[in-house]
Amino acid sequence: MELTDKIAIVTGASSGLGRAFSEVLINKGATVYGLARSEDKLNHLHQEFGNRFQPVVLDVTDHEAIQQWVNDTFSDENSPDVLINNAGLGLFGDVDELPLDEWHTMMNTNVNGIFYMCRQVIPLMKKNKNVCHIINIASIAGKVGNPKMTGYNTSKFGVRGFSESLFQEVRYDGIKVSCFYPGSVNTHFFDEVDGAETHSNMMQPDDIAKIMTDVIETPDNFLINEVVMRPLNPKPPEEQ
Repeated sequence: MELTDKIAIVTGASSGLGRAFSEVLINKGATVYGLARSEDKLNHLHQEFGNRFQPVVLDVTDHEAIQQWVNDTFSDENSPDVLINNAGLGLFGDVDELPLDEWHTMMNTNVNGIFYMCRQVIPLMKKNKNVCHIINIASIAGKVGNPKMTGYNTSKFGVRGFSESLFQEVRYDGIKVSCFYPGSVNTHFFDEVDGAETHSNMMQPDDIAKIMTDVIETPDNFLINEVVMRPLNPKPPEEQ
């Protein structure tokens, strides 16, 4: 796909990977609708990136709000070419101690949010005369289970299964589906993990974003449906 003048939607756009995805897409000439809950952060990005970044205050767990926004914003003649389902969060603890609301928050954000976005955007993509692309951001936790991460692992394994099925479902409608499984990335995600700190050996958001554009810019009949990314050496420098 040639990204110049294309329309992209990025969820979780206000920081971390979502911010990096938005920036690289804009630099490629796309218009990005950046979705997040923080109006202040989105407005700051609008000031930084200009009018090619359209801030949208939206919670991906609210299906009715997503439906209304899509109906108000897009049409058969003005439809998204790219959807990056990046919004997600992790909450951790033993399975017998994890609060119910934290379990449901992860499932609603990490799994239902992707379903809600795809449910509303795919009908427009099916009518798009160009090949379109959906990228779902899972995690290496969608490949490998870990203690104290039952909820997060479950949600990311769910993203993996959803992506695999969706790829099979819409490939003949001219819609590519790719699922990314990044390992540790230097973002604020680890602020919520007890005892975890970011360090220079983690992958950088800009590097993940470059891989994302490389995958999108493949020829129309060429699909990379899974990408696993890890630091070569994941240990903090002081432990080497």
